[in-house]
Amino acid sequence: MPMVVLFRTAMVFQGADPMQQNVGALDGIKILDFTQMMLGPLCTQTLADMGADVLKIERPGKGEWMRSMPMIGELVGGDSAAFHSFNRNKRSVTVDLKAPEGRAALLEMSKHCDVVVENFRSGVMDRLGLGYEDFKAANPKIIYASGSGWGEDSYLAKKGTPGQDLLVQAMSGVMFNTGRAGDPPTACGTPIADFAASQALAIGILTALIARDRKGMGQRVETNLYSATLNLMAQENFAVLNQGIHLQRSEAGVASCWNDAPYGAHPSSDGWVAIAMCPLEKLGPLLDDPDLATLDPWEQRDEVKLRIDEGTRRKTTAEIMTIFEEADIWAAPIRDSNQALADVVENEPDRLVVMDHPKAGQIRAVANPVTMSETPAALRRVPPQVGEHTDEVITELLGEEEAARLRATGALG
Repeated sequence: MPMVVLFRTAMVFQGADPMQQNVGALDGIKILDFTQMMLGPLCTQTLADMGADVLKIERPGKGEWMRSMPMIGELVGGDSAAFHSFNRNKRSVTVDLKAPEGRAALLEMSKHCDVVVENFRSGVMDRLGLGYEDFKAANPKIIYASGSGWGEDSYLAKKGTPGQDLLVQAMSGVMFNTGRAGDPPTACGTPIADFAASQALAIGILTALIARDRKGMGQRVETNLYSATLNLMAQENFAVLNQGIHLQRSEAGVASCWNDAPYGAHPSSDGWVAIAMCPLEKLGPLLDDPDLATLDPWEQRDEVKLRIDEGTRRKTTAEIMTIFEEADIWAAPIRDSNQALADVVENEPDRLVVMDHPKAGQIRAVANPVTMSETPAALRRVPPQVGEHTDEVITELLGEEEAARLRATGALG
């Protein structure tokens, strides 16, 4: 059943006047953003939320190809939900990367910038004459950040293995370690490799900015989906590397190959409840099963899981939660996305940003998750239209005469 939601928020952003908005911690940092899809755009949006001036370089006419990729078969105001999700607070500049005048203009623009970010396939930017060495020659203090699927020097990249989130989940062990034993390997319900790598790249850029401030040097920063995803499983991978174990999924559905029971989803009479780590001697009496504590939570974790299922199945979700909350049990009702977001809209609207988009109308998105007391993340610009800020940015950085010349050559689209 579709969810009907009433808006309830402290601020609806209208227009694009950055002077009326908090400038943010990264005010004064200017970023040339060549990114596409998710890894790169989420990284640069994170920095843009914090005040950086992100100049999104797009293809003339069409823009980033993710704009036209329907999510669940639909576009929102002419662009995909994915584009809207990862491109607020940016200015769109269209430049033909293959035109010599366009390449020269971008290198000249970099003299006024602090960071270049790209996540093309390995070697693409070098072939365009826009690699690290090219930008470094133009601006020795530039920070050049790259995100890729496997890493620039990985044998997987060299053999041409596509560096895509699902494939990285498959190769890294995430899919094999998720789900019940006997069932097919299960992918995470969201592209976690992209998200992990995007935040790792943002951290790398911020660290490089601090190093430049202290040591006066630019540098290259790299991360990749594979390394970031392996890092997500740091504890599991440590055990495999050092304890000689082979991780096994639970047949009964314990949620992690790493954890004993309880840890996972348990049925109620009208839904599901998640129970995290809890001593069996405390949990058993609450489920009318005092002998539960006689079982070993690791060696007999499947039996423990099924015994807990028997107890929870006799009660409604609300009844279980009342009992567990009074006993201070780590538990929560399992909600779908509609239920979760309905709760956010009603009770914690600050977790969202609401924007008046010129084509999509009023749209909502998840807010930056970091709060800062003095320089908070702020919404200054809605996701841009293709090339919306080309003339503005080129004139601002290179001057009106050069902007007119570039327009005449067709390098700006």
